Amino acid sequence: MSLPVHLVPGLDGVAVGDVVRVEGDEAHHAVAVRRMRAGESLVLTDGAGTAITGTVSGVGKRQLDVTVESVQTSEEPAPSVVVVQALPKGDRGELAVEVLTEVGVARVVPWAAARSVAVWKGERAAKSLARWRSTAREAAKQARRIWHPEVSALAGTADVVELIAAADLAVVLHEDAEAALAAVPVPETGSIVVVVGPEGGLTDEEVTAFTDAGAVSVRLGAEVLRTSTAGLAAVSALLSRSDRWR
Repeated sequence: MSLPVHLVPGLDGVAVGDVVRVEGDEAHHAVAVRRMRAGESLVLTDGAGTAITGTVSGVGKRQLDVTVESVQTSEEPAPSVVVVQALPKGDRGELAVEVLTEVGVARVVPWAAARSVAVWKGERAAKSLARWRSTAREAAKQARRIWHPEVSALAGTADVVELIAAADLAVVLHEDAEAALAAVPVPETGSIVVVVGPEGGLTDEEVTAFTDAGAVSVRLGAEVLRTSTAGLAAVSALLSRSDRWR
């Protein structure tokens, strides 16, 4: 059975035999929900390339002491994948973030596309972004990721253009595109940007802005996927042809 995973702020310099203290919500979840007790084993990660396996050596109300038994470090996976996700309606945004995190993306960028049904403004924007980030955090722990993804602040189309211009490969999912995603060469290193449009589809102006910045307009297949699952399909198709999945 896999050991439970908890997130801590930092593990730089931690060595075997050290004691790491977990506090706050993570400790509460471990102690009150998972009912971790002294002598039990678990994994702690900082989400930035380091994870430790250890044994619980002390338990408090909102704190947990873990004695380090082994330390694992990992380079950030390459190529890194950034998904620009147009805002979906309802809770489909959180579904998209969850599956994209599980499949290994480095960053999710919520995007206010011209035809997005959902609108993030004021207090709603702050709450929605917080839910996306919480979803990514929990999904990363569930997927046992050492590198956790970033969920950026809400982006506009101009921000997406800048991301595309800086990428080693950028693709825009479009049902009417002539090029197939399967035919696009995948870089071995660097960054890949995948742009996923909203339920209402991309505007001609958006597609032009993105392709002018260097993106390739591509289709996945004959089927039209929901915006909340199209990113997962595209990233999986790309990673299956990269060293990350070989």
